Amino acid sequence: MQFVRQLFVAVCFLPLAVSAANAPSQQKVIREVVIKAEPAKVWAVIGNFAGLHKWHPAVESSTTETKADEKGEQLLHRTLILKGGGTILEKETAHSNEEMKLEYRIVEGVLPVSGYRSNIVVKAGANPNETIVNWTGRFYNKANKVDAPKGEDNETAVKAIEAVYDSGLANLKAMLEK
Repeated sequence: MQFVRQLFVAVCFLPLAVSAANAPSQQKVIREVVIKAEPAKVWAVIGNFAGLHKWHPAVESSTTETKADEKGEQLLHRTLILKGGGTILEKETAHSNEEMKLEYRIVEGVLPVSGYRSNIVVKAGANPNETIVNWTGRFYNKANKVDAPKGEDNETAVKAIEAVYDSGLANLKAMLEK
């Protein structure tokens, strides 16, 4: 009888296990840069959610507005107009001047990702007048499938986010170390 009960439980949970096995894996990109500038100076640039176009070379302009998200929460949203064409709508989910930390999510846009969430943290470096910027993103491929077609797959998603982070942080460093 005990065996039958265990078999019944296993059979009941089998669809959940199969479903989880077919779910796409979450991807993660972490980039860090050391900038020879005071943390407060770096945070003044990064902490301005409306100002990404001032330091990221791929962003032509941005606009912000406070509006309700899908849960009805009033959050700051920004629309990024990209230099190569296309737009990205993002919402700020957390902002701390004390911790020098900014968190946001992509609502919709041209990047080949889904479920994208990110945080940028600014902290003092090992030496005086030195800052470490850490930019971390977690996301799924655009198709949100294990067997995603080329262009919507994990490799494409990771390469796109790496390019966004690398170009943005390199430009931020060059701009602030002048």
